[in-house]
Amino acid sequence: MTFHEMNPTVKFVTVTCLMFGLAFMFNPWTPLAVFIGTLVLQSLFANVSWKRWGLFMIPFLLTAIGTLWTTLVFGKASSGEVVFVLFGNNVTEENVMLAVTLALRVLAFTALSLLFTLTTDPKRFVYSLMQQGKLSPKIAYSVFVGFRFFPILKHEMMQLYETHALRGVRLETRLDHVRHVPKLLIPLLAGSIRQAERIAFSMEARAFTGDKRTTYEVVPVTRSDMLLASLLLLLFGVSVWIGIR
Repeated sequence: MTFHEMNPTVKFVTVTCLMFGLAFMFNPWTPLAVFIGTLVLQSLFANVSWKRWGLFMIPFLLTAIGTLWTTLVFGKASSGEVVFVLFGNNVTEENVMLAVTLALRVLAFTALSLLFTLTTDPKRFVYSLMQQGKLSPKIAYSVFVGFRFFPILKHEMMQLYETHALRGVRLETRLDHVRHVPKLLIPLLAGSIRQAERIAFSMEARAFTGDKRTTYEVVPVTRSDMLLASLLLLLFGVSVWIGIR
């Protein structure tokens, strides 16, 4: 029983509900408890590279620090006991609590988002949306085509680099590669159009009309999914209780 095996739609709805509930919490203890609890659940029920998690977390950590800083410096003046003076502005205890709450909320949102992103296979997510969320096959297969284009474009770009190298275009540094990108855009665009036409003809040949279709890979909702969803909801309930004590 792991978050990797959890039904993606159930996971998405649960995480979304937690984020929506966090938006109405205005104390620092609730988002802090959610952040710590999410990390604990992730370590127990997921196999995620913490190094990768940390790299993804860096920009959001900077965002949280920026939120804390701007709220303290440019926050609305409020009555109350002045804690300290920052650039000539009186920072009250209420300002500090609000700044810390917003910063921790950013971290809690990020932890929940990374829990979903790093433990969810996009293919299973789209299948689940079709089966449990009743997503239109037209939209679902359009998403599949979009996912498929990324590795195709990468492969075609590498081929173009190799072709240009055979013709005497030497790219020694990363800056040379960046400067050479505009010369690759038109061939890539032409290749993408041809690939899109092939995919369209292939889908038409297989009688794809967007109507309801049978499914080869079934993504069921199991007891484990409900148990993991209950753990996340329990985490939020405990966090709210800690915040209102």
